Amino acid sequence: MKKIFLSLMIIASSLVSCSDVLDKTPLDIISDEAVWNDEALIEAYLVQCYFHMSYFGNESGGNGWQGDGYFPAFVVNHVSDECLSQWRDWGEAMTGYNYKFGGLKIDGGLLDWWGYDPIRKINEFIEKVPESPLNQELKGTRVAEARFLRAFSYFAMVKRYGGIPLILKAQQLTDPEEELYPKRDTEEAVYNFIISETSEIANELSEEAGSGNLGRATKYAALALKSRAALYAASIAQFGKVQLDGVVGIPAEKAKDFYQISYEASKEIINSGKFALYNQDADKVTNFKNIFLVKNNSEVIFAKRHDSSNGLITGGNGWAVDFFQCPRPQGWNRGNLDGPYLELVEEFEHIDGTSGKLNRSEVENGLWTMDKLWGKKDPRFFATIYTQETPWKGSYVDYHNGLLLPDGTIMTKDSYDGVLCTGDQDLEGTCFGVMKYLDESHDNMAGTESAWATSSQDFLLFRYAETLLNLAEAAYELGKKGEALDAINQIRERAGIAPLKEISQDKIRHERKVELAFEGHRYWDVRRWRTATTELSRSFSGLRYILDYSSYTDDEKKYKLEILDNIDGSVSAPLFKEENYYLPITLSRTSSNPNMVENPGYK
Repeated sequence: MKKIFLSLMIIASSLVSCSDVLDKTPLDIISDEAVWNDEALIEAYLVQCYFHMSYFGNESGGNGWQGDGYFPAFVVNHVSDECLSQWRDWGEAMTGYNYKFGGLKIDGGLLDWWGYDPIRKINEFIEKVPESPLNQELKGTRVAEARFLRAFSYFAMVKRYGGIPLILKAQQLTDPEEELYPKRDTEEAVYNFIISETSEIANELSEEAGSGNLGRATKYAALALKSRAALYAASIAQFGKVQLDGVVGIPAEKAKDFYQISYEASKEIINSGKFALYNQDADKVTNFKNIFLVKNNSEVIFAKRHDSSNGLITGGNGWAVDFFQCPRPQGWNRGNLDGPYLELVEEFEHIDGTSGKLNRSEVENGLWTMDKLWGKKDPRFFATIYTQETPWKGSYVDYHNGLLLPDGTIMTKDSYDGVLCTGDQDLEGTCFGVMKYLDESHDNMAGTESAWATSSQDFLLFRYAETLLNLAEAAYELGKKGEALDAINQIRERAGIAPLKEISQDKIRHERKVELAFEGHRYWDVRRWRTATTELSRSFSGLRYILDYSSYTDDEKKYKLEILDNIDGSVSAPLFKEENYYLPITLSRTSSNPNMVENPGYK
């Protein structure tokens, strides 16, 4: 590489202070030699590597609508069984809709992330920095960070495609043909590489990032990646099948070994005493909300840092969670991008541990206050999802769609005796929205491009609750049921609901679904458990609230309820095909590399 391009936007979004870089001239083109002999430029180069990591939904690097802070942050929710996208007139949302109904073909697209360009930059960093004038300790730490980014990038690819080529040096055009056109390594080999890398670098990384380096990889970020990756590998070995001579799939006899690795990595994080479940607020709803609003709290192991400077399109480092997910009023009269399904709402138990599933025939008869309907729910429900009468900005969310008149008829337009027939929310969706990560103080009315992605909440890539959930799953599969039960009950106690008396695989998966909702886990979880062909191949529901006029005038609002079946709006149910357990390599990649075999089922 003769020249290195460092954009001002990348430097501005740096995880560390790179003000010295801005004193260099010229800024747009900097020679290779200059970079590897200047500490500030080396730091800026590593910042660029962080910037191109695969974090969110389709996990694309770059800016604009395909950038990390916009639709990619939410797409992975839409293709799971958590929610639908309620902005279907947007291209990315329609792509997700088609994908959900069996539309993933050999040309790929949605969720695609072929990370060899950022990996090449990382490989070059790993090769060049040891020869730089940085002091030895700093060299070791920065190279270890780069190796973490490389391992994370390979994890982002292996969970999508199965085995992919492990390229561990910066390729040159003069390299042998077999290196320029590599074959795919086995899926097991890629997971083994990630586990080996994270094991090696754990003791080379700092235990804590420190206030001036928040957002950098640490020892415990490496262990958290190891815990997650090994758990994925174990699940694939236990529930998947080996195809293409191991290019996809892992032999079943390897499952126990991978569970053990995940278990030990989780235990090391737990036993360090560095982290704890966030538990600072007496009110359990507020407490769970604040996990995602209080920066660098006791639960955060590794986060993508954000600030409230201008949106990503205009060179800032925010993201669009508030503008896209908030209830109305909103600058585009939209908001409520994700519409959680009623089925997910039902997964949240009552505080006494009884099932949260509704008796649907009973629900559609009679009238209901919100307290009677939802009042005994797990506090995590109210911190994760908003619905009718959820308090918001000094008022409340109003989804009601129709007015039940004293004569029993339902009026749907205009008003009756001064009472509006409809509320101010999106009445075409599920009548639920995502509360998790929302900052109620954020201004969602600005409609300018620079204001769309100004949310400053950090996105938690690894948090302590996931570590406990990983431990519970691995411990259970290893026969350590007591440890699994204890880990789950720690989470439930923090949430404010009754502890479990016994543990099972289904109960562990249920707790994971509820605790980690809308954090980008669910889609990948049902894929690795090989349950997606069932879980994602069914229709889902929403709810309609019809306000009872008489109760409104009596100042105790009650609602007639209607279940909205098949809320995704197609004549057919969503469909996850067997081949979709792996994304396609795509025709463009297999045609450009004759040694690259396509995944099974794509033609």
